[in-house]
Amino acid sequence: MTPRHAWRRATRDDALALRDLERTASQTGLAHVFGDLPYPDDDVLARWVLLLDDPEVAVDVVEDEQGLVVLAAHDGSTLRHLAVRPDHWSAGLGREGFARAEAAGAQRLWVLEANARARRLYEALGWTPTGVTQECPWPPFPTEVEYAAPAAD
Repeated sequence: MTPRHAWRRATRDDALALRDLERTASQTGLAHVFGDLPYPDDDVLARWVLLLDDPEVAVDVVEDEQGLVVLAAHDGSTLRHLAVRPDHWSAGLGREGFARAEAAGAQRLWVLEANARARRLYEALGWTPTGVTQECPWPPFPTEVEYAAPAAD
């Protein structure tokens, strides 16, 4: 897949924008999971700072005049985070970010069990649930499901 957008590597200066993009996408797409609970701004920001400082993690982003549009955080084995600003949903950005993580070696990811939109994307790309679950670290602690890449032929 040839990217249609100008991707760049995020830096520590992007930490607040990454948190804000993740918050916007989560509050829009996962309101049925997190409801009116306060967003864990400080904890999520701290996580982004740690990820940006980790030399094993790449955080790729696309931005427009209003700020970050998409983020794809990955390491050599795992897609860590993928988020698209809601006003850009269905524009192919999630697929592009996913392809970047796969090209870098991602073979697994975790997704909220109740995140039907993301799960449809992953399954359309051939990824499947492994049957392994864990508890999300944020209240109300919903279940996360592990997905694995298709087996190589």
